[in-house]
Amino acid sequence: MKQVEKLRNYLKDQHVEAAFITTPDNIFYLSGFRSEPHERLLGIIALKEGDPFLICPRMEMNDASTTGWPFEIVGYSDTEDAWSVLKDAIRKQGVIPTSMAVEKSHLTVERFERMRELFKNTTFTRMDDQLNEMRVIKSEEELSNMRKAAELADLAIQIGCEEITEGKTELEILMTIEYEMMKRGAEKMAFETMVLSGPKTASPHGKPGNRKIRKGDFILFDLGVVFNGYCSDITRTVAFGEPTEEMRRIYETVQEAQQAAVEIVRPGIKAMKVDQTARKIIRDVGYGDYFTHRIGHGLGISVHEFPSITDTNNLVLKEGMVFTIEPGIYIPDLAGVRIEDDVAVTADGVEVLTTFTKELVILK
Repeated sequence: MKQVEKLRNYLKDQHVEAAFITTPDNIFYLSGFRSEPHERLLGIIALKEGDPFLICPRMEMNDASTTGWPFEIVGYSDTEDAWSVLKDAIRKQGVIPTSMAVEKSHLTVERFERMRELFKNTTFTRMDDQLNEMRVIKSEEELSNMRKAAELADLAIQIGCEEITEGKTELEILMTIEYEMMKRGAEKMAFETMVLSGPKTASPHGKPGNRKIRKGDFILFDLGVVFNGYCSDITRTVAFGEPTEEMRRIYETVQEAQQAAVEIVRPGIKAMKVDQTARKIIRDVGYGDYFTHRIGHGLGISVHEFPSITDTNNLVLKEGMVFTIEPGIYIPDLAGVRIEDDVAVTADGVEVLTTFTKELVILK
């Protein structure tokens, strides 16, 4: 498996004897096995010399074996000490590593203390950044899954628009969207779907509720789906009835800023340029104080992953990177607008994966 070989090469280059991977998304990336372990131990031990193994609850061993993972799977029961099982499995490989790379951003203090107790002579190093680097460039297979996830997200916006009628609640529209996505092959929603209306659109992370749609509202949809393990993430803002002049101005400003940011994406530019391009347009119109978040984030197996697209990030964009571009303007007690696309950096420019129209949709 290419991903496992990359990990082994990293260990050799860094002269680290082992790695312990515990983030479910990284485990899926390395093995193809998707599980939410809750409080149980789930992980992959990779060794500089020798084959890796996956440790999981015994009840999930068969599921893990059907994913194509070609190496050993170590299981444990709910009455066993999973950490002792882990240590014994490593010993059977003929080594107790003196150095181990871990995901420091994921390990809890309690788990890290247990590892130090079991591996008293082992030094622990951080490998979060290396895993980010491995995942940030998408293969053609990964991009194919993301295109399908984006296609479903586009359809979800269309379904949401068709459900808008006066008196219907945000939650009623939301439930229809999610039901239709499951019917059409989505594994699940990538995150909690947002359907916000009226003044609630001015909250970037607002909570849908029982507010009823009214004429003159902006309705903001922020949603994504998972297809074959890969996420999409789209935001569109539509009008139900004629918007006011100021609402139109807000929308047109966001639309211009978002499109300008998309158009500058290409290999070789810095991530900060994407954010700065949109932010300048919004600032010049006088709405700078109302654009209160970064312009985007990496996208793939996780809905939020490396890199963070901010106005201070000097990361150079490379072919195969996928991230969101989602400027917004949020005026308290009036309305908010956000427009978000998923984009992939190509050899000479950009591919926009989400294609639902960004022209202002006015529903009658």
